[in-house]
Amino acid sequence: RRLQRQYGLDLELSEDNPDARFLVANPFNESLEPELESGSPAAARAAVAWLKEGAERCLRQELVALVTAPVNKEAIIRAGIPFIGQTEYLSQLAGTERTVMMLLGADDRGRWLRVALATTHLAIRHVADELTQEKVELAIELAAQACRDLGLPTARIAVCGLNPHAGEGGEFGDEEIRIIEPAVRAVQSRGLDVKGPMAADALFYHVYRGDYDAVVAMYHDQGLAPLKMVAFENGINWTLGLPFIRTSPDHGTAYDIAGKNKANPSSMIAALRLARQLAARKFS
Repeated sequence: RRLQRQYGLDLELSEDNPDARFLVANPFNESLEPELESGSPAAARAAVAWLKEGAERCLRQELVALVTAPVNKEAIIRAGIPFIGQTEYLSQLAGTERTVMMLLGADDRGRWLRVALATTHLAIRHVADELTQEKVELAIELAAQACRDLGLPTARIAVCGLNPHAGEGGEFGDEEIRIIEPAVRAVQSRGLDVKGPMAADALFYHVYRGDYDAVVAMYHDQGLAPLKMVAFENGINWTLGLPFIRTSPDHGTAYDIAGKNKANPSSMIAALRLARQLAARKFS
């Protein structure tokens, strides 16, 4: 409401009318200062309370989809709440570990890039140890299902290698031989259209050209760097494998421009539209 007044908006907000266009739900039982500092512990606790409330309403089937705004992981941890990321937190609330982050977006010519991650928020030095055949298989399977949920006519999945040149036959690491190739063969045996592992530096060109419908990357920046080159302003984060639809904008809190009427809403609008599209297809 303060921001509405500040920027001259006239949105009708309601706290108790479920039929209202904009319903304000406040599960937070602490009083918040009108002006909060960036990274404030109270704001961090409030963010987690709202995230928990939204997820629990989805799990109770009161809501068909959840679109989350960015949160500050560092502030949440400093407020005393164990927290890796929203994807991991929502997975825990839903009681499942079989979730995958997919980031997707289109350029100004309508060319899409859809990237599923085999691992998520990890230090680079831990990626090889955390990567397993099961995780790669899950990312491939959920990426293929995502293509179907989007109504795409095909679900052609490409899989990145972990190492330069996809390991060069084991010369630059053996994760491709021990983990990724067996995962690809396993899902191929179940009828999925999958190719890989392939060298990531060349593969993303072919995915972007339209040779594949989605790509599975082995770690966070391997997948997100190309995605943000293509769709920096309208990228979407879609959590695959949850028992409800969850999307979010593909950017952070941007405290440096918060409250200054400078933020670009394109990514949030895209996340809202995707959630609505998925819900319409799911419940049609």
